[in-house]
Amino acid sequence: MSIRNWHTLPFMPRPLKFRQIEAFRAVMQTGTTTAAAALLNTTQPSISRLLAQMGAATALKLFEAERGRLKPTREAKDLFDVIERNFLGLDLIEQRVATLRRTGAGMLRVGCTPALALSLMPPVVAAFCRKHPEVHVSLQTHGGHQLWEGLQHGAFDVVLSTMPAAHLQAKVATLHRARTVCVLHAGHPLAARTRLHVRDLHGQVLLTLPPDDTFQRQFQQQLLAHGVEPAATVETTYSFTICRMAAEGAGIGIVNPYVASVFARDVRVVPLTPSLAVEIVRGYPPQFAPSRTTEAFVDLFEAQLKALPKE
Repeated sequence: MSIRNWHTLPFMPRPLKFRQIEAFRAVMQTGTTTAAAALLNTTQPSISRLLAQMGAATALKLFEAERGRLKPTREAKDLFDVIERNFLGLDLIEQRVATLRRTGAGMLRVGCTPALALSLMPPVVAAFCRKHPEVHVSLQTHGGHQLWEGLQHGAFDVVLSTMPAAHLQAKVATLHRARTVCVLHAGHPLAARTRLHVRDLHGQVLLTLPPDDTFQRQFQQQLLAHGVEPAATVETTYSFTICRMAAEGAGIGIVNPYVASVFARDVRVVPLTPSLAVEIVRGYPPQFAPSRTTEAFVDLFEAQLKALPKE
């Protein structure tokens, strides 16, 4: 083919490079190649060269020179509108990266059992908010089954629970172990005892959790093993309700020591023998690694646990 006929060939567009688009955007914003060069910390010839490359790559006339300034064509304005929408997205990405680099994830979703929400969690959340005031904290309280199911589906960044995480593919670790205790009114006939045996509960009114609760099932087995028959039972959903009823003299409750400590001024807290083990378990979602924000929260929670008695 004759070189004289090259102009008859169809135009083959070339992909635009980011530096070309960046130079074009800077010229559209400033009006001159000199100002664009200053904006991008480069030279005026470099800007001119990038504009020429972009014009050749697109086969579009983008500017006309007018009184020392570059006047954009209609095609340039349309192209600029598209570029601005994409650069806005890049700006948002850069802002988000800066936030993540500085503070980690901007929102922390914590799931915990009611006993922890009432006892250990408030001072931990307060300490975290003082250190990370820019992070939005969502603290949700549920039963153990709902917590672990939610963690499996990514509803929480971390779960802290007094209920075990059986048969779940979660990153689980035990943070603390303790023993259950009795709570009873200060005027109760057994309140003066320094320790109670399960057999001492025979003929007493017991404040209990629902039968389907994991802890309650274990406690019921213990009662059966020692032949203990309560005079009556009062069933309720939450251990803190048990503590409040014990404070009113309704009966004897068996609860974890974390929630019992909250009501220590209102009830007598007495160790129980043989007692049931209680664990605080931490779980991360299986599909994600914990963020720095999540790890910072868990560090504060573990610091709070250090002041608690060990098993």
